[in-house]
Amino acid sequence: MTAQTNTPTSRPTVTEREARQVAEAAREQDWRRPSFAKELFLGRFRLDLIHPHPLPADEDVRRGEKFLTTLKDFCETKIDAARIEREAQIPDETLKGLMELGALGMKIDREYGGLGLTQVYYNKALALVGSVSPAIGALLSAHQSIGVPQPLKLFGTQEQRDTFLPRCARTDISAFLLTEPDVGSDPARLATTAVPDGDDYVLDGVKLWTTNGVVADLLVVMARVPKSEGHKGGITAFVVEADSEGITVENRNAFMGLRGLENGVTRFHQVRVPAAHRIGPEGAGLKIALTTLNTGRLSLPAMCVGAGKWCLKIAREWAGAREQWGKPVAYHEAVGAKISFIAATTFALEAVVDLSSQMADENRNDIRIEAALAKLYGSEMGCLMADELVQIRGGRGFETAESLAARGERAVPAEQLLRDLRINRIFEGSTEIMHLLIAREAVDAHLSVAGDLIDPDKSLQDKARAGAKAGGFYARWLPKLVAGPGQLPRSYAEFHPAGHTDLSTHLRYVERSARKLARSTFYAMSRWQGRMETKQGFLGRIVDIGAELFAMSAACVRAERLRTSDDHGREAYQLADAFCRQARVRADELFARLWTNTDDLDRRVVKGVMNGAYTWLEEGVVDPSGDGPWIADATPGPTEKENVHRPVH
Repeated sequence: MTAQTNTPTSRPTVTEREARQVAEAAREQDWRRPSFAKELFLGRFRLDLIHPHPLPADEDVRRGEKFLTTLKDFCETKIDAARIEREAQIPDETLKGLMELGALGMKIDREYGGLGLTQVYYNKALALVGSVSPAIGALLSAHQSIGVPQPLKLFGTQEQRDTFLPRCARTDISAFLLTEPDVGSDPARLATTAVPDGDDYVLDGVKLWTTNGVVADLLVVMARVPKSEGHKGGITAFVVEADSEGITVENRNAFMGLRGLENGVTRFHQVRVPAAHRIGPEGAGLKIALTTLNTGRLSLPAMCVGAGKWCLKIAREWAGAREQWGKPVAYHEAVGAKISFIAATTFALEAVVDLSSQMADENRNDIRIEAALAKLYGSEMGCLMADELVQIRGGRGFETAESLAARGERAVPAEQLLRDLRINRIFEGSTEIMHLLIAREAVDAHLSVAGDLIDPDKSLQDKARAGAKAGGFYARWLPKLVAGPGQLPRSYAEFHPAGHTDLSTHLRYVERSARKLARSTFYAMSRWQGRMETKQGFLGRIVDIGAELFAMSAACVRAERLRTSDDHGREAYQLADAFCRQARVRADELFARLWTNTDDLDRRVVKGVMNGAYTWLEEGVVDPSGDGPWIADATPGPTEKENVHRPVH
């Protein structure tokens, strides 16, 4: 077969149902290990799965702490965060220093030249480096969490690992290329093609928002292989040399935050890739991407933890120095509530990330939902904490660090943090997509027994069988949602040790709320059946409640671990108590909004907006937007632009 030179310019025509089928085929179907979060959504509070809090091995701690000490010194002496912000680029000497430090290989096994850190210490390292420069944190995360190392670790051949992992550990930066100008969270419409040609594949297409793509040496590229004789076809993953003939980085993108991010637009024109560089079988690309993200998603909330710690430090120092009406602003309730929120949320978010990371290291639990919840919760709460810090700082929070320094005050980049963190609500699955992804996993048990009942394509005979299966499942499951240990006043008594704040009451709340959450989900499925997937507002609230309950559980378990290890236990209990009380207010509000909301009205308003009924409301302004299409043309073909690829060597 010869390579096609006249690659079709039209994107694949995909129906909504076909798109859902592609997504469904890519997700992991089986649950081979227990999952705390999955059980939580089913109304079963399995505290035994997370308590006592799992702990890392002594040797892992020793090596991890040693690297953190070295990395902290590098961050303090070799990273000029203000320069990165000012020049909108990470200096080559900084990147080379990170390479020499071994930071590119934190997650790569030592047999390939990496540091072989655990997920726990990898995340602590990202939190540390991300606190001084979120752009560097993003580079290291994209390289190791979703770039070449992780897919090869999970799905690569031994030859691929031997070839590429030593390079990734020390000298070569990798990038992950999935998104296209007209394809985001709907990969069924992926247009980049990989046409088989002898022992090679020939790639054609355009990729957008290629984090690290501007400086990368190696790329993980997702492309569609046409189905043909001897080829299963489908979306497939490849390792591609970034300097291959036919690859052009056409643009280095600029953003409101993360100004040092090496993110671009990459065009492939007749790029030959050896078949030996294909990762996994044809058609497995999306499954590889989603599986990689199961733990890869933990890197973003890890950096949000670092951001929270910095927010707390600045809030404490500033609110103690700034006085209003005769006392420090910290002691005015309006400001104090914000400081309390930052402190309690940072404690809980670190608990969520540490717990999920340690479970990932032990590989005894399935953490796909936990990692997704950590990403969702961390990105949302990180933005809130940064926003509250800006408010606490007042006008100085809105002023740039450079301007503050110019007039003689401490250069605190609070507004930059807010800009930098904002992308986390979009990166690696937007909040809206995370709601849908987690909701799908949360209702998996229901769909596995009753899915055929609401599938319009199933026969009456299939529906009858499904009805019988569902009847047996719900006859056993529903009675267990009526009562539980959360109604017994002495349950979880070990979380109320003498002389400490009572956390057992919060765990009883979690247990009761988990059953209430499961009952609400069941009622909604009974009410809406096949239309359940369209109720995105409801599903989002279900997931957000689950996130609050998971965070409460992690916070309590972490506090008890710190108490038993005599490591700020009393203070940890106080922070956990504060967080749980704040989380309970949010969860109760979300429960109320499950059934009392404006979802139906919002849909009617949206229809009015889109059919032009309210265009009169847009009058009286001038649109400053420039000319041009909403979505850039991504027709395959040779480039017409200069290559701005900038490898660091």
